[in-house]
Amino acid sequence: MNQAAPLSPEELERYARHIVLPEIGGPGQQKLKRARVLVIGAGGLGAPVLEYLAAAGVGTLGIVDDDHVSLSNLQRQVIHATESVGVSKAESAAATIARINPHVTVELHKLRLTTDNAAELVSSYDLVIDGSDNFETRYAVADAAAAVKRALVHAAVGRFDGSITVLKPFETNADGRNNPSYRDLFPEPPPAGLVPSCAQAGVLGALTGVMGTLQAMEAIKLITGIGEPLVGRLLLYDALSARFDTVRYKAS
Repeated sequence: MNQAAPLSPEELERYARHIVLPEIGGPGQQKLKRARVLVIGAGGLGAPVLEYLAAAGVGTLGIVDDDHVSLSNLQRQVIHATESVGVSKAESAAATIARINPHVTVELHKLRLTTDNAAELVSSYDLVIDGSDNFETRYAVADAAAAVKRALVHAAVGRFDGSITVLKPFETNADGRNNPSYRDLFPEPPPAGLVPSCAQAGVLGALTGVMGTLQAMEAIKLITGIGEPLVGRLLLYDALSARFDTVRYKAS
């Protein structure tokens, strides 16, 4: 994490509800201010991630997205507005972040993350959050994050369900064993066409808000060092039954 200037009087007031939390306090807020977080995708998951991390005072947010806002995005991608249709998602998200918190620096990467550029992108940040919607990107970012030793907060959604986990395969757990990787959880991508896209199957808009907000929560825990991140645990959410379940998994 980079060095950050002391919190200004305006920042002390802005983050007052964090600072009075003993688990975060001034030192934790400084960690948030120093943090550099890369968010893959400014869509359904990325929208709440970016909004809550900006509001929380994360100092630098990198956004990777090569898409443009379409009208059908607005049912769930709440960082974009009607007047943003046709605009780059990265630029639209940056404009919203500037309105939320002028103390946040935004770095735009208007490109598609691939196996060729993933490691270079990821290594420039302290933490990565995957809000992508395809398996090719998920494997590329997971492999890159593991290779350059960056924690990764991964989530995915279906029509009415979602899952989230934290990946730190470059560290060991309390038993001295390596933490599991994304490929321990999903050894291979499913055959092409087996999992329908959001456009094909649909998705409940508020579901992406639930899962993206959980990603933001895990990111804040990782940055400030509080709580127990979802390492080696896959949290499953069924929106229709309002049920959460946790599945533990290990390195193979």
